[in-house]
Amino acid sequence: MGRKWNNIKEKKASKDANTSRVYAKFGREIYVAAKQGEPDPESNQALKVVLERAKTYSVPKHIIDRAIEKAKGGSDETYDELRYEGFGPSGAMIIVDALTNNVNRTAADVRAAFTKNGGNMGVSGSVAYMFDSVAVFGIEGRSEDDVLELLMEAEVDVKDVQAEDEQVIVYAEPDQYHAVQEAFKQAGITEFTIAELTMLAQNDVQLDADAMGTFEKLIDAIEDVEDVQQVYHNVDMGE
Repeated sequence: MGRKWNNIKEKKASKDANTSRVYAKFGREIYVAAKQGEPDPESNQALKVVLERAKTYSVPKHIIDRAIEKAKGGSDETYDELRYEGFGPSGAMIIVDALTNNVNRTAADVRAAFTKNGGNMGVSGSVAYMFDSVAVFGIEGRSEDDVLELLMEAEVDVKDVQAEDEQVIVYAEPDQYHAVQEAFKQAGITEFTIAELTMLAQNDVQLDADAMGTFEKLIDAIEDVEDVQQVYHNVDMGE
C-alpha cells in the first residue's frame, strides 16, 4: 500500500530523544481534544485517539491529567489547527501540522524553517495529494497470520497487514481506527507499539548523501518550531 512504517520510524525515534518537547506537544494536543468535546475519553473519540498515541510515547500520567484538568477548568486558551505544505531537496515533500494560539507567529516560524534550511513553502494542496490518511497500529508477540485472522473474524476492513521490524503493522482507513482497536481489545490485546492516525506518502524518494544532510537539517528546524505537532514526508530514511 505504498510507504511502510519502517521507512518513517525515525520520526518516532527522534521525538523520543527529546522527551520534554514530546510531552509539551502532547499536553497541547490533549488539551485541545478535551476542550473540543467532553473531557472524558469514553465519550470523546478524538481525545481517546490522542491518549492512545500518548501511551505509545510513554507520556507520564501527570502530563495527561494536567492537560485534561486544564480543559475541565474552563481555560479560555484557544488553538487553531493549521496545515502547511512544502518541499525539500530533490523531490522531498513535507506536510506540517501545527496547533497555535498565534497564527501569524507560527506561519512566520514555519516559513523561516523552510527557507533557511534548503526548502520552500508550497500552496495548500501542492503536497497533500501525494499522501494518504491512514490509521496504523503496531503490536508485538503475534504473528501476521494471527492478526489477520482475528481482524477477519471481527469483520474489520483493513488496507494491509505486514510483519515489519519484529512487530506486526496494521494499516486501515482512518474511520476504521476504533474498529481495529476494539477488535484487538476483544482478542486481549491492549498494548500497542504504534497507535496513530497519520499521513503516509504514496511513494518514497531516495536522496543522495548531500541532499539527505540538507533534508535532515530542514526537518529538525521544522520540528523545533514550538507550535508544530506533526511532520510527515516522503523521504526513504533507510534502515
